[in-house]
Amino acid sequence: MTDPFHTDESTRPANRLQQTGQALVLMLVGAGLATVGTGALQAVQPLFDNGTPEPEVVTPEASKTNQGAIAQVSPVPAPTNFVSDIVQEVGPAVVRIDASRTVTTQVPEIFRRNPAFRQFFGDMPEGRERTEQGVGSGFIISADGRILTNAHVVEGADTVQVTLRDGRTFEGQVMGTDPLTDVAVIDIEADDLPTARLSNSDQLQPGEWAVAIGNPLGLDNTVTVGIISATGRSSGQVGVADQRVNFIQTDAAINPGNSGGPLLNERGEVIGMNTAVIQGAQGIGFAIPINSVNRIAEQLIATGRAEHPYLGIRMVTLNDQVRANLEQQTDLTIPEGEGVLVVEVLPDSPAARAGLEPGDVLVQIAETIVADAEAVQAEVNANAVGTEVPVTVRREGRNETFTVQLEAMPIQS
Repeated sequence: MTDPFHTDESTRPANRLQQTGQALVLMLVGAGLATVGTGALQAVQPLFDNGTPEPEVVTPEASKTNQGAIAQVSPVPAPTNFVSDIVQEVGPAVVRIDASRTVTTQVPEIFRRNPAFRQFFGDMPEGRERTEQGVGSGFIISADGRILTNAHVVEGADTVQVTLRDGRTFEGQVMGTDPLTDVAVIDIEADDLPTARLSNSDQLQPGEWAVAIGNPLGLDNTVTVGIISATGRSSGQVGVADQRVNFIQTDAAINPGNSGGPLLNERGEVIGMNTAVIQGAQGIGFAIPINSVNRIAEQLIATGRAEHPYLGIRMVTLNDQVRANLEQQTDLTIPEGEGVLVVEVLPDSPAARAGLEPGDVLVQIAETIVADAEAVQAEVNANAVGTEVPVTVRREGRNETFTVQLEAMPIQS
């Protein structure tokens, strides 16, 4: 069942705030050629080709006229390395982000009131404060100090320190965070900073080059290379069903500390923000497409928060197993066939006001036939807040269409 408040523990962000003094623990973390064709192959061929230009041959006659001298040959040109070029160009715009926060650990009542315990340790406070620290990455998008990173990198932080590749450090101010897409914007007081160029992630194709730069495990300015393994991975597939974004999958190595860093194409343009990996797997990492990141970042810069269109239902993609479980656990009459079942209509929501009911099967939203819950969510996300959207459902064997005016999702307290 699609639940916006559920996160699969098998997928976690690259950076979590950790207790001071604790060793870093490997966790789950957080390209674009136009098309892979002849031009792309020619561009990278020198990187792998061991062939070198034929050296000039010293003729026997020339050797005889200069006996004992070493034969001179033309220098061999070094092959072009596009990864090195990317690092030189974009590396200065990639930053390290150190975030810290103070948390209070509650002392159990049984210890505070136990006479024997108090005899040895004295009166215990209700809570003890400790400092948690975490490290992530980010990249500069404006010369005056705007930086993009993951929301989980700076979530709840009391202080944020930004370190540039040249060693300069700045205090960072969080302009806004959006947990639903895991995007945050930080601002530092600086001028004439190097910036990263943004690409169009909608044009990405599997098989294109992917270069990740970041600070995994505190190892600053680490570069890894891979390809785009897939695009359009849903949050449900990745295991973070509470997020409102699809993901780029890459086999470029991503580890804790890479969170918030850029994923780049062979031209050195940002195509995604490195965010997560699958625990225990190798070569399966995920990045948020830069088009999605940029859309949210613009709202955070303007207002400090992001709005998300909201339908107001809980739904599940029907199959035989789901149908059997629902029949045992609910009083709903589960229709035959496939589709997206409305399990719950939230009170005072757009769906409730439009007339949708539990037990309806979603068939179509606007012009899109929806076959699963991910398709429903994607279609809702594609519309702006305030848009009136026709929603067709199957109810008691008949199709009915309702007009739903999408609203901004309520802010969760």
